Amino acid sequence: MQPNELAAIQADAIVVGGGVAGLTAALKLAPHRVILLLNAPLGAGAATNWAQGGISAAIAPDDSPRQHASDTLTAAAGIADAAIVALATREAPRCIEELIALGARFDRTPGGDIALGREAAHSVNRILHIGGDGTGAGLMHALITAVRDCPSITVAENFAAEELLQDQGRVYGVIARATDQTDANAVSLQAAAVVLATGGIGGLYTVTTNPPGCSGAGLAMAANAGAKLSDLEFVQFHPTAMDVGRSPAPLATEALRGEGAVLVNELGERFMLDAHPEAELAPRDIVARTIWRQVRDGHKPYLDCRTAIGEKFPERFPTVFALANAAGINPSTDLIPVAPAAHYHMGGIATDCNGRTNLPGLWACGEVAATGLHGANRLASNSLLEGLVFGARAALDISAQYNTAGGQHAARAAHSQFQSYDAPELAPAVQRLREIMSVHAGVMRCETGLRTALTELNELMAMVGNRSARISNMLIAARLICEAALQRRESRGGHYREDYPATDPDQQHRSFSYSADAVADKQKTYAYA
Repeated sequence: MQPNELAAIQADAIVVGGGVAGLTAALKLAPHRVILLLNAPLGAGAATNWAQGGISAAIAPDDSPRQHASDTLTAAAGIADAAIVALATREAPRCIEELIALGARFDRTPGGDIALGREAAHSVNRILHIGGDGTGAGLMHALITAVRDCPSITVAENFAAEELLQDQGRVYGVIARATDQTDANAVSLQAAAVVLATGGIGGLYTVTTNPPGCSGAGLAMAANAGAKLSDLEFVQFHPTAMDVGRSPAPLATEALRGEGAVLVNELGERFMLDAHPEAELAPRDIVARTIWRQVRDGHKPYLDCRTAIGEKFPERFPTVFALANAAGINPSTDLIPVAPAAHYHMGGIATDCNGRTNLPGLWACGEVAATGLHGANRLASNSLLEGLVFGARAALDISAQYNTAGGQHAARAAHSQFQSYDAPELAPAVQRLREIMSVHAGVMRCETGLRTALTELNELMAMVGNRSARISNMLIAARLICEAALQRRESRGGHYREDYPATDPDQQHRSFSYSADAVADKQKTYAYA
């Protein structure tokens, strides 16, 4: 699709992002006319497609939404929104029914029942999988098929949003640019509702399990527009990314530990036994920090699947098996070297239970949003569930009040503040940004390091200027996370301060930041409530 063709489309809503949340929102918006804006081919740039874990839902006879909610609140380290948690866990079984109706083929037992697995911090087996460790790909296949068949959705592939359009405080569209064309001009896309479903921030770190496009663009665009933000300090690092010199790093799913795989160092010591009563099934933040300390102390951590899974590996976990083989590892007989990698952002754009932000005309869902479901530490396999629940609720909310949402604005030319979407000559700046975040805002943080990070990020901002929308948005997102981490002077969940290692009961609340000045000078210090 050419930019001028896209700009000519009269849409009722624009959905930015093509993971589980974005696709769900686009489908649920039917029959309203939707532009689905994707910075890559459909399915290629979404973290959902890479998800090896499953979807959590209380569908077993010995389980209940209440128990699922209890596990979620426990993992969230005291700051999840209990009402949001109850809502999501209550709606989970219905989401599973809808996915099956769309054609999702969940793994079954020999008797025909849906097979349920166990992951860390879940009290019972409640994890549904598709093709063993191919849940994300299986889910995306079903959703993509439905999107392709939906006449009200226009799929705009290889177009990246770089700014939100506003008029008197109301969001009425986005400025976008083709990512597969050299020197592409910006185009103005307008609609009564904009849904940001742009994913997470893993691309801000040197080692991540996320696709490269997950680098905080939606967060930065919302901040520039004056959106309310929440819980940005809480970044989850997956404990068991394969340490094979690649980024994005291949993931060794948590389900392996759920099947009995153990963590050992080069001496054969099971170091998690002394770290937590649940050992390898401790919450992710604890496992990640323990592995990080092993590396810091000169040890080499490994995941040992040889006894627990062994010869069953190719059948039970074909995705991990293929990824390990590509790195020269046979996980049936070899140890898998592992290290923590940036995996999931619990924080994001503050929304209510229907995905509404504080900006009229703007909704957010999925990882870019902060509903309060995850608190300080996401419970395994709740991420796909969140995208399904709140992608649908955002769409239904838009549809319910569409007639009063504000009409189409008069067409106007796009005037992007950026010279281009990307600037390949600035690749060293991107690499430096990632190094700064990994060293100073990673698994362990401290005040000195965070202040150093902010100083160096400011220097990069001055150097990059307005040459690249992608890199400028990355820098804004990175700075927001560092400022939030500096403000929270305690350790809780995915946020660990070496200078404040204890959890402070007086800080058992969510953090909220405001960017009403639209980060005009890229130097603003945010006020916290």
